[in-house]
Amino acid sequence: MNALALSCLIFALTLGGILLGAWLRRTLPGHHLEKGSQDVVRLGVGLIATMAALVLGLLISSAKSTYDTQSGQIKQITGDLILLDNLLAEYGPPAIPIRNQLRSAIGPFADRIWHEKAVTTAAPFATLAAAEKIALEIQTLSPQNEAQKSLQARAVQVTTDLSQTRLLLFTEVDKAIPLPFIAILAFWLIIIFASFSLFTAMNVTTFTCLSLFALSTSCAIFLILELSEPFTDLLMISSAPLRDALGPIVP
Repeated sequence: MNALALSCLIFALTLGGILLGAWLRRTLPGHHLEKGSQDVVRLGVGLIATMAALVLGLLISSAKSTYDTQSGQIKQITGDLILLDNLLAEYGPPAIPIRNQLRSAIGPFADRIWHEKAVTTAAPFATLAAAEKIALEIQTLSPQNEAQKSLQARAVQVTTDLSQTRLLLFTEVDKAIPLPFIAILAFWLIIIFASFSLFTAMNVTTFTCLSLFALSTSCAIFLILELSEPFTDLLMISSAPLRDALGPIVP
């Protein structure tokens, strides 16, 4: 179930909690709704609400950290590709075929990264043949002077940095929130919203406000689920900057 569907389900469940509280208010005997009962219920719900708020805050912080880390790694890869192309451009005409291969490999390279991060089942790491060929050809360049020798060494180092960042990105598994955890959080929310309507007469204003509160909570969960999977759905990290990092080679 994707983030949007799961968030909508939780929203529907919290609305059900509101209606459950209103139904209990009408059906329970009057002495069950006296001030003593209200105080006990409100104290208990206050504890649950505090736990739910803490958990939501921690989850948002963790999901945002995951998103920022992987977005930064994509930016690092993009920057290294631009630097590598600039070094090869300074190297001179012998590096032009490698620069052309570099441009041809970016599209499949981006496709591989986004596909690996989007799939839910674990798969072994697979290198891109074009990337391996580019790295090998950089190492087999024949420098004619000290400047070209220095540029080749720097280009080899950048390809190594690219490989390391690529491997680090692959090994960082997106931490999707387990469904049992979501189920417990949804249960807490049902209790909280049921308590809101248990001791208050339901009218249009009350129901509308409670519905907005439930929607806000569901939006927070949606945000957590989206941020925890940076390479899919609505908040997906864009691959356009990586794909468009290198322009045409100017003669």
